[in-house]
Amino acid sequence: GSAQLLLSGMSIVEKNDCNETVVLPCYVTNLIQNNENVMFVTWTRQGVIIFSYHGGTKIVNTHPSFSSAKLLSPSELTKGVASLVLDSAQATVGNYSCKVTESNREGKIKMQLITSSGSWFLLVERAVIISLVCLLVILCAAQLTVIGLKYEIESQRKVCIIVALVIFAVVAGVGAALFIQDGYTAQNQAGLGLIVVPAVILVPLQYVMFGIGDLLQATLALIGLKLLGFIIAVVGFALCV
Repeated sequence: GSAQLLLSGMSIVEKNDCNETVVLPCYVTNLIQNNENVMFVTWTRQGVIIFSYHGGTKIVNTHPSFSSAKLLSPSELTKGVASLVLDSAQATVGNYSCKVTESNREGKIKMQLITSSGSWFLLVERAVIISLVCLLVILCAAQLTVIGLKYEIESQRKVCIIVALVIFAVVAGVGAALFIQDGYTAQNQAGLGLIVVPAVILVPLQYVMFGIGDLLQATLALIGLKLLGFIIAVVGFALCV
């Protein structure tokens, strides 16, 4: 009864690639003295001590492999907050335990840290992005067909346009296949990159397609807008990766 500290937390803690830090929750619910000087906190992983804090001496000891370990809120230790924070890279999966001592009373809680792949984009969001890319390829093909019928395009230029469009379609197709997979992995990032970055091919392609006849001013305005859109897309891609 009175000699036992009651600790609460979570039996399973999940981390994913989006986390910069991982918090292992540990809360004492029945402190009596609320005095840091008589408190001692110990965190272990697989039975090995990775972090300890002596409230009386303010001495902190951390295992070399868990050098980033620290209390979530040292100032709230007297309120029962003994949660631990670790850098995600050092927060290896496994079984962890938190033991808190207050004078001659102590309590312990165990938890398991597991990895969750998580989702970078929802399925609906991925479907919308891929659909827009497919629509872009279809519109470019339609533009090429209409302009090819309306204006006489020399064979060499026509071949260049078709080759550029095919290259973009193939690269975007490969990117879509990688991007549609669930999770936040290098494959997803590469897939989105293959969708966004090769879109620069469409900028000179639009100029070649519309730079025929007396459409120069309209062509330059259109290319300027497309180039701006491409820059925004690349910046957005860089930020979300």
